[in-house]
Amino acid sequence: MTRNPSKALALSFHGGPGTGKNYVSTILADNIFKKGMRSKYVHLISAAQKYSHEDNRSVYKDMLKEEVENGAKHCHQSLFIIDDIDKMPAGILDILKPYLTSYRHLNGINYRQLIFLFLSNTAAESITKLAIDQWQTGSERTDIRLKEMEDIISTVSINSKGGFYHSDIIYRHMISAYIPFLPLERRHIKQCIRDFLVAKLYYKREEIPENKVSKIAGKMTYYPKDVEVFSVYGCKRIEEKVILLIG
Repeated sequence: MTRNPSKALALSFHGGPGTGKNYVSTILADNIFKKGMRSKYVHLISAAQKYSHEDNRSVYKDMLKEEVENGAKHCHQSLFIIDDIDKMPAGILDILKPYLTSYRHLNGINYRQLIFLFLSNTAAESITKLAIDQWQTGSERTDIRLKEMEDIISTVSINSKGGFYHSDIIYRHMISAYIPFLPLERRHIKQCIRDFLVAKLYYKREEIPENKVSKIAGKMTYYPKDVEVFSVYGCKRIEEKVILLIG
């Protein structure tokens, strides 16, 4: 944000539902733009909603190209959040290649300071397996190295159905970093519950009854079945569980 980068920043977020991909995207938007996600310089694109039909690839490419170019014209540091990459037909993302290279100017526009966030469930199973293996050995999740995860994520992504399937964006190393969102443990779910109770004014943080937190957390679904360590839905469904149990 403060220097002249050699290319646009492209971060690819991978993980299962409720692990924080959209949440972190919102945090980034809130800290870059005064209006956060409501800023006209933040472009949220749901591939599942906007690019859902396999037969419309050429139309979708033109749509995405136009949105990026118009966004860059109005703000050279525009943020593009493309959600549900795994729901996008293959080949569409390759239209972004010119904007993810090191061109100083392209048709008179500098694209180097754009930020792209790609959100996907792709490789969630592989991320989860590694997290479970790590837990079973008694190691901390923080011991998992990013390089190890990036190799797994990029390999799975390029070979899985979806927007990254055989994509030149991956083959040509245009992704700045692959960010794994690990499955949330029961202790993380309790943190989410406490935050929600405070945010919705059910309790002041220091007054939250721990038995209430444990009861709500106990209504969530966990895996593996024999030990129930990781949340199936992450922090999703917490709101409905709180409303059902507390009102």
